[in-house]
Amino acid sequence: MSGPRLALAAALLCSCTSPVADANSWWSLAMNPIQRPEMYIIGAQPVCSQLPGLSPGQRKLCQLYQEHMVFIGEGARSAIKECQYQFRQRRWNCSTVDNTSVFGRVMKIGSRETAFTYAVSAAGVVNAISRACREGELSSCGCSRAARPKDLPRDWLWGGCGDNVEYGYRFAKEFVDAKEREKNYVRGSEEQARMLMNLQNNEAGRRAVYKLADVACKCHGVSGSCSLKTCWLQLADFRKVGDLLKEKYDSAAAMRISRKGKLELVNARFNMPTQEDLVYVDPSPDYCLRNETTGSLGTQGRLCNKTSEGMDGCELMCCGRGYDQFKSVQVERCHCKFHWCCYVKCKKCTEIVDQYVCK
Repeated sequence: MSGPRLALAAALLCSCTSPVADANSWWSLAMNPIQRPEMYIIGAQPVCSQLPGLSPGQRKLCQLYQEHMVFIGEGARSAIKECQYQFRQRRWNCSTVDNTSVFGRVMKIGSRETAFTYAVSAAGVVNAISRACREGELSSCGCSRAARPKDLPRDWLWGGCGDNVEYGYRFAKEFVDAKEREKNYVRGSEEQARMLMNLQNNEAGRRAVYKLADVACKCHGVSGSCSLKTCWLQLADFRKVGDLLKEKYDSAAAMRISRKGKLELVNARFNMPTQEDLVYVDPSPDYCLRNETTGSLGTQGRLCNKTSEGMDGCELMCCGRGYDQFKSVQVERCHCKFHWCCYVKCKKCTEIVDQYVCK
């Protein structure tokens, strides 16, 4: 699936075998402004060396594909935003911290939450790069060249400018996996287990984007008669990707490393995970209390729902510590009316509501 330049990039990465500290992450590209591609100077290595969080292999890819870096940052931002949406009502809410690790020490634990984060981040890069190709932002790719679907009606045209998910998948695999591939751990070690876990979840994230991409069409004809259609490949809304990966999170498989250096199921009664599934190697902390060692921020001060019996309910969110009640004033638009022509005029309504926060 890889082109000549990506093959060259892969060869360069093979020379990197030294372990890289997990304290830094390419996710930090989401937290720092990145120059637009037109601001890069071809071969200007200092640009890549100044970007925080990149592993040696990722810096080499940066030097080859400098114009891609801004979109990797955009992909990371969309992934963080989606992660925070999906876990907004959980004890762990995908909080970011102010350093190059982005999510802090909680990522040191190979938990379900870490699995989701790796998957959605890899998905974010596929999404952003695929769109950038379609929009003509990258010199090394263009519109999708996906084959015409066999079930597409004969009289429909195939070839509109689609999202280049094939290229986005290939590039994301090279870039995101680079940090893991350049590590050289003892076979059967905990470090190797974590590396294999990360690679599995990266792939699951990429495949989620690939799987959800679908055919989109536009009608042509007199007065919109739709006598003719032009169709192309289009990425799904990223929210659908987040929803799918959240389902994978809920059914993630507990794994352990074998003596042969392969991940195997902790409970052999379950089916082996496919490349589309998430895996984890460590149990999750309860995230109830602040813990500097695990990176848990705790739930003190978090809003909770008094009437809910789910994870957002005060009993579970507050871990049995109880909660405080306070009143807040909410201002909303109301009594909106349409005026000819053409604007809507609304009044402002205030409402005093009860809210609850964990002790």
